[in-house]
Amino acid sequence: MALIPHGGGAGRSATMAMPMLTTDNYTVWAIKAQTILDVHTVWEAVAPGDAAVNARKDKMARALLLGALPEDVLLLVSTKLTAREVWDSLKVRIIGADRVHAARLGTLRGEFDRMKMADGEELNVYGGRLAAMAARYANLRETLGDAALVKKLLDTVPDRLFPVVAGIEQFHDMTTMAFDEALGRLRAFDERVRRRGQVGDERGGEQLLMMAAQWAARERRHDGARDNDDGRSLASGSGGNMRRRCYKCGEHGHFRRECPQLGKGPAAEHTLLAGAYVDDDGLL
Repeated sequence: MALIPHGGGAGRSATMAMPMLTTDNYTVWAIKAQTILDVHTVWEAVAPGDAAVNARKDKMARALLLGALPEDVLLLVSTKLTAREVWDSLKVRIIGADRVHAARLGTLRGEFDRMKMADGEELNVYGGRLAAMAARYANLRETLGDAALVKKLLDTVPDRLFPVVAGIEQFHDMTTMAFDEALGRLRAFDERVRRRGQVGDERGGEQLLMMAAQWAARERRHDGARDNDDGRSLASGSGGNMRRRCYKCGEHGHFRRECPQLGKGPAAEHTLLAGAYVDDDGLL
C-alpha cells in the first residue's frame, strides 16, 4: 500500500484548496475558510486568544487567505501584515461594521414583517419568497428558523385556506413543524379546493340559468293575471262575459273579485293557480 508523505500529497492539496471569495458568498466562504485553516493547523493565527502567535503559522494562514481573494479585494488588504488583520479587514468590508450590520438586519426584519401573499400569487411562489428570506438572514449571520417561517406562512395565506390553517394550529405543534411540511399541507388543500370549485362552478352556472328562465316566465304569467283582475275584458263586444275568466276558480263568466270561491281558504286558491300555470307553460 502506498504511503502519503507527511504534509499531504497532491490529492490532499486539491481537496483542501481555499474557495474563492465573491461579493455574495461570504457567510459560506468564512465557514469553509475557517475549516481549511484549522485542518492546516493555522487557524490559531487568526483567532489566537491569549496565546502568542507562531510566526510561521501566521505566514501560512495569511498566504492561504490572500490566495482565496479576487484581485480587487486582494489589492485592498495586501497591506495587512498578519492573518488576523486580513481576516478582520475582509469581515468589515464584506459584512460591514457592527452598526451597518445592525441596520441591514433591521431593514430585513421589516421586509419580513410586511410580507404577505399577493392576490393571484401561487402558493409555491410565495413559499419560495419566504425561503429566500431565510437565505438573506443567513447572509447576515442570523437564523430565520422553521417556527418563524411556519407562523408567517399560516398568518398571511388567503381566507380560502383557513380550514387547513385551523387544523394545523389545533392538531400540530407549530414550534416543531418543518416549513416544507406546512407548505405541502397547504398546497394539497389548495389543489383540492380549486378542483372542487371548478366542477361546482360549471354545474352551478347551468342551474342558475334554468332558474332564471323559470322565474322570468312565472313573472310574465303573474303580470298577465293582475292585468285581467283589474277589470279589463279579454274581448269586447257580444259574448264578452262568457270569455271573462276568473283567476280564482278558473271558470269563465266572471272576474276574480266576483268569484264565489273567495274566502274559502288559501289551499284551494293555490291549487287552482298552480293548475292554471302548469297548463300554459309547465312552470309553477
